[in-house]
Amino acid sequence: MANVGCRIRKEFERPDRKLVEAFKDIPVANIDDCMNRTAAVDSQLKPMNKARLLGTAFTVKAPAGDNLMFHKALDMAKPGDVLVIATFGSQSRSLCGEIMTRYAMSKGLAGFVVDGCIRDSVEIGQITDFPVYAKGVTPNGPYKNGPGEINFPVSCGNQVICPGDILVGDGDGLLVIKPEEAAELAERAKKVSRDETKQFAGIAAGTGLNRDWVDAKLESIGVEYVD
Repeated sequence: MANVGCRIRKEFERPDRKLVEAFKDIPVANIDDCMNRTAAVDSQLKPMNKARLLGTAFTVKAPAGDNLMFHKALDMAKPGDVLVIATFGSQSRSLCGEIMTRYAMSKGLAGFVVDGCIRDSVEIGQITDFPVYAKGVTPNGPYKNGPGEINFPVSCGNQVICPGDILVGDGDGLLVIKPEEAAELAERAKKVSRDETKQFAGIAAGTGLNRDWVDAKLESIGVEYVD
């Protein structure tokens, strides 16, 4: 019988690195627009520094306030992985701080997504090349008792994240991309970015911005104008 709630999957299929890198310079908002504006994690999960996040999900599920499986994941994860830590959204205890962050950096990992709290926030906030997302900050340290799961689907920030999913994050937030949808999505999002650049150029040149859609939409909903 499977030991549900206390198990570790050693390996999972990671997407090709070129597929991940296709999202390198695309704003998260533009990608989300191409996903019917439904792919972002909850806004409570915020960037703790200014480093952009891009990598492959390596998932951890653990009890509230416990980071035993987080530590095991640090030893197992590979370069380019983003550790996604799901602990039921609890903010009672921090699950990592500067030491774990710097250890992850030394291994070439691509970031942390913590559905809870961190500590050493000032120090982590000054790191420019390792993104950390979390709900909040508390000095209360974690327990290390287990149980937990590694590399099974988790619920994090109201999104289901599976091992191998592509994660993209910037100052606006974080979103989840399924590898099988990534190639087409990247091309669509790049087009949105190109179109946006043209809009910026038009505004700067004084040619304005097409606003015809506003009145067209108002007409379609039967707006009444009152003198």
